Amino acid sequence: MSEVRILATGLGFPEGPVAMPDGSVILTEIRNNRCSRVTPDGKVSLFSATGGGPNGLAVGPDGALYLCNNGGSRYVEGNSMGVAPHPDYKHGFIQRLDRTSGKMTELYIECDGHKLSAPNDLVFDKAGGFYFTDLGKRYARQRDHGGIYYAMPDGSMIRCLVHPFLSPNGCSLSPDGNILYVADTESARLWAFDIEGPGMLRKPTGNAHHSGRVVGAVGSNARFDSLAVLENGNIAVATLNTGMITEFSPAGAIVREVKMPDIYPTNICFGGPDMRTAYITLSDKGQLATMTWPTPGLKLNFN
Repeated sequence: MSEVRILATGLGFPEGPVAMPDGSVILTEIRNNRCSRVTPDGKVSLFSATGGGPNGLAVGPDGALYLCNNGGSRYVEGNSMGVAPHPDYKHGFIQRLDRTSGKMTELYIECDGHKLSAPNDLVFDKAGGFYFTDLGKRYARQRDHGGIYYAMPDGSMIRCLVHPFLSPNGCSLSPDGNILYVADTESARLWAFDIEGPGMLRKPTGNAHHSGRVVGAVGSNARFDSLAVLENGNIAVATLNTGMITEFSPAGAIVREVKMPDIYPTNICFGGPDMRTAYITLSDKGQLATMTWPTPGLKLNFN
């Protein structure tokens, strides 16, 4: 395993890194209400002044970037992570960001008449639609229910697939596109959902809220954030509090645990000519790190 190298610093709780063809990384800064570009030499520049709380990011079939925006959070001194909704918070939303200019277009703010709470992460399938998670906003003594959704990038359709769900965070697809993986934050469990068609999960049986199955978990005081699937089908999950990237096999065995120099490694993505360059957001310290992973990451649809 190679050493972790810090590529950029001074970021405001970075998440959602996307490795771009030119060698740069576009990521979100939740605390700074913006998306930024980090060049290979570590220079940081504004990509899009999104407002709210920009979180998960992905390239769509038209080459634009699509953003899960949680609507904004309130921060207090001494805490790097948001502690409650921002005073101006109204709802979460999905945005399209022009690849060249960063210009924003709002696509979705609700589903079936219900406002989105805190959209978190998304992944595109081969059909051109995207699955996304809604983590649910956390308040002082309560929280919104989370959920899993499917939508089209032209703003024409959004569908609720799973609701309620405790705290769905990172999501990605298996190499064959037949399984949707979702990391649940508070339970530190990795869930798998069988896909029967674009935007169609296997139906639950009995009184179950969904048909997902737990394929991996960790103990202690760990919490899960985002994830990425590898070319061999393994799933790398950013693990909070313990400061690990935890790699699971599809059967749920822990393949490796890689210690990060931060208690909040929140996201991991892959790039480079051999897809072995891992980019990891270290959000407590506000850094973007890079390292060489033992096996290649899976090439995402449309990127």
